[in-house]
Amino acid sequence: MTSSPEHDVQALDDVRVRYLVTRSALRAAKAMTEPGLRPEKRLETLMECHGALLAARGPGSPLSFGQFRRALKDDLAVLLPDGVTPLDLKGTRVVDQDGRVPEDAFDLDLEQQMLLRMLHKSDGAAAVISDREFQAELDQETVFTLLRKQGEQAVYEAGRTDLIRRPAGPVHELAELRLPPLVVDFYRDIPYDSAYRGWWFPCPICRWPMRITVRNNAGTTVGAARCWHAPHAEMGASYLFSVPADAGAPRLLPEPEPVRPTGREAVLYPDLGEVPAALPTEGHKALTRGIWRYTTIPGLPELALHDKLAARGLKVSLWPGLDAFDLLVEVGPKQGRKTSFKVDIKDYTSARTLAELIHAQEGDRGGADWLVVPDHHGGHVPLLSGVCAKYDMRVATASEFGEMVCEKAGVSWA
Repeated sequence: MTSSPEHDVQALDDVRVRYLVTRSALRAAKAMTEPGLRPEKRLETLMECHGALLAARGPGSPLSFGQFRRALKDDLAVLLPDGVTPLDLKGTRVVDQDGRVPEDAFDLDLEQQMLLRMLHKSDGAAAVISDREFQAELDQETVFTLLRKQGEQAVYEAGRTDLIRRPAGPVHELAELRLPPLVVDFYRDIPYDSAYRGWWFPCPICRWPMRITVRNNAGTTVGAARCWHAPHAEMGASYLFSVPADAGAPRLLPEPEPVRPTGREAVLYPDLGEVPAALPTEGHKALTRGIWRYTTIPGLPELALHDKLAARGLKVSLWPGLDAFDLLVEVGPKQGRKTSFKVDIKDYTSARTLAELIHAQEGDRGGADWLVVPDHHGGHVPLLSGVCAKYDMRVATASEFGEMVCEKAGVSWA
């Protein structure tokens, strides 16, 4: 049985089973929904995934191939064997009502990979999942190692800032970034699922290629471009387009923009700017998904919080000590004792997975005393607060933290 995040770390076997079930279901869902896939290849992939799922469930939990296919459109938790607590898998679907694999399902897969790898490290156990399956985290570890290699804080800051602000773009411009050559190699061709007839669209918030889907609606073919990071799509990075009659570039039409927040949350809320224009896939590249998701995405609130606090006169440092933690904020008189806030910023879709990672690391290994989450994850704060309290860490949303330190400094946040 699995213990809750408020107590001990989950049993490694339970984490592994949840990961394997999620991975099998996600791969099968992609095969079911991918247009143009040959029927025999689709069936072959589904059968492989069914076999992997049965191996994860064990001999005491049989599931027919037909039941497996039907369950892919249902709650992901029904695929787990008895005795394994579903946690965030409960209520999660790998195929949505539009017949697409939802963005959050990819996040859960990556986050479970990270947790499983961390538990293997802390237990000293031999890996039961191949390095290939951990590629997203391995890519990120390699990039950070390469950036730290020169041992210069300014070089590290410049390189990591480039990864956050320029996750995709023309090859000739990416070659000019302040990155070691081996890090530049992590920019790859525009992903297949983000391209349409040789064109792609950058998200107006994170600048990574948006997801492209095309579907028939009452005899009319309609395209949609939506950021792979669900919170960005919900902030307005979601568009429609008509399929051009010729080979020309599609033009995006914005969907109704959500209401902007007011008060303290308005400070960090992104501006979408102009509707993104189509860019050719040829001659353009984008960061691998893992680096984008766990460097670029959390890096946006890191830079935003740094910039807003610095603009208000606070002393704030980015990634001090070659990334011991994310922000060091110092409040107090120019002469005299200052109050320091050591901040780690995390953007995880699953609060429970993040809680388990904090348990596995026994807090923050870099010495952070504050865990800050983006405003759109405000609902995660109660759970994370209970966990972090055991390791003398406090938890807040980015806007709550910004307002709090500004108040201590005697300046206005909003």
